Amino acid sequence: MVEAARAALSCVPEPRWHRDATLTLIDYGRPSTERRLWTVALADGRLLFHEHVAHGSGTGENHARSFSNVPGSRQSSLGLFKTADTYYGRNGYSLRLDGLDPGVNHLARERAIVIHGAPYVSEETIGQLGRLGRSWGCPAVHSRFVRAFIDRIAGGSYVFAYHPSESRPASCERGRSRQ
Repeated sequence: MVEAARAALSCVPEPRWHRDATLTLIDYGRPSTERRLWTVALADGRLLFHEHVAHGSGTGENHARSFSNVPGSRQSSLGLFKTADTYYGRNGYSLRLDGLDPGVNHLARERAIVIHGAPYVSEETIGQLGRLGRSWGCPAVHSRFVRAFIDRIAGGSYVFAYHPSESRPASCERGRSRQ
C-alpha cells in the first residue's frame, strides 16, 4: 500500500507541500472491524491518526469488494484524492475531496464523496453488527474525532484509498484530473 501511494504521489506535478502537510492512507483490503486509516505528518513521519473508516454500502459488508466512480452506486472509490474545503452538511462537519485519477475517482465531487463523521463508525456498531455501518461511498470516520481529523488534513493534503485487488502501478501517462 505504501509503495502504491508513493507511486500515485509521484504522478502529481509539483505538489505544493505546506509545513503541516499530511498523507492519509486507507487500506480497504482490511476488514472494517480493523483500524484501516492512517494519517502521517510528512515533515517528520509522525503517526497522527490510526482509526476505523467506513466504506460504501455497495462496496461490501465487513470486507470491501467492489469499487466505483459511478454516481448513485453507493460504492467507495479508490486512488488519490486531494483534500479541499470544509462545510456543514447533512452529516455535520465535512471535508470535500477532489479525485485525482481519471476514470477511477474523478467524479468524487459530483458523487459528494466527502469525509464526515458517523455514529455507525464505532466499536459499539462492530459489537452489534460484526462490522462497521456503511456510508453511501464516503470514507466516514467516528464522530468523536472528525473535527480534529478534518481540521488537520483540510486544504490540500492527500488521501490515498487502496485495495490489493486494484494494486496496479500508477500510470502517470493517464495524467491527473486536478492538482
